[in-house]
Amino acid sequence: MTKDYYKILGVSKEATADEIKKAYRKLAHKYHPDKTKGDKEAEEKFKEANEAYQVLSDPAKRGNYDRFGSSGGFNGAAGPGGWGAGGFNNAGGFNVGFDFGEDLGDIFETFFGGGMAGGGRSSRRQKVNLDGKDIRVGVNVNFLDAVFGKDIDMKINNLVRCESCRGSGAENQKTVKCSKCQGTGIIEVVQQTILGSFRQRAICDECDGAGEKPEKKCQQCDGKGRVKKEVIVKVTVPAGADNGTVLRLREMGEAGRRGGRNGDLLVELRVASDSNFVREGNDVYTELLLSFPQVALGDLVKVKTLDGEYELRVPAGTQYGKVFRLKGIGVPYLGNENRRGDHLVKVKVEVPTSLTTKQKEQLRQYANERNESFNEEGTFDKMKRKLGL
Repeated sequence: MTKDYYKILGVSKEATADEIKKAYRKLAHKYHPDKTKGDKEAEEKFKEANEAYQVLSDPAKRGNYDRFGSSGGFNGAAGPGGWGAGGFNNAGGFNVGFDFGEDLGDIFETFFGGGMAGGGRSSRRQKVNLDGKDIRVGVNVNFLDAVFGKDIDMKINNLVRCESCRGSGAENQKTVKCSKCQGTGIIEVVQQTILGSFRQRAICDECDGAGEKPEKKCQQCDGKGRVKKEVIVKVTVPAGADNGTVLRLREMGEAGRRGGRNGDLLVELRVASDSNFVREGNDVYTELLLSFPQVALGDLVKVKTLDGEYELRVPAGTQYGKVFRLKGIGVPYLGNENRRGDHLVKVKVEVPTSLTTKQKEQLRQYANERNESFNEEGTFDKMKRKLGL
């Protein structure tokens, strides 16, 4: 009986190679024996999906199948791409030796954490990474130091290259070929699974994948090539840095193993707040407390800025909440110290808490001239509303 391989995989006859591969992987994962736990129907669907994929993934076999159907030499009883007559047995496995194609390596990698030695891309030599890891630290920075930039020294505990063996891990820098992996840095591990015995490649645990090991271990670092040590790192805080800014110091992180590259040091800045300034982006904000005569008559006052004191002309009749913008004396832009934000000054009016009899009379006279009304306590509501108090 002719089998409809397209129907088994759930694809159309016009399906591309990628669509066929995707459909097969989906079914293989769904009906894999390790997941279905002895479900005979699932095992049969797994076999059918594999049989269909072996034919449809091969252009020549697919062409023959499209012309002659599964009776053209592609049934499950024979052929290098088919299933053996034994199929799945009661012992929980099946007879190995079938051609699953390059994609079975991906399935095995998903279920067992590695590929099959000698098959497809999983058989390629693994790249051994001897580089040190990046490390991340935080450092507290003063507000003005972040604004204008400053060099600071910080202490950190880090893995640094062993000075005694210069990072080789061996006394006198002498090494020998690793006998366990024969200098390849890779070993083969046999893993027993429900599908049989499979080999996968792993980094040699004897030489950490280097292919060689110390002839005699360095006593200072016990052959590791690096030691834990407290070091002082100079950090340059750039002008305009803000809270949360992360600085990357190249190769200042964890030392590499046996000549590997050092990792990077990531320094996160924790900028302290300031009692005088509030920062928003590259602008700073301050409040200016003035008396009623100052806002009414005008005055020349001093304002504290990032660059020191600044003389600000307050015009007569200045209202509560007025904002003066002092251009170009805010926070420098990161990476462009010649460009700066602005300083914004918001006016607040100070209300006196005690007045002399003469002062009260003068205020009443002023209010009477403006037809203001008072209550019994001698305050004037209308003026307060005008001043925003």
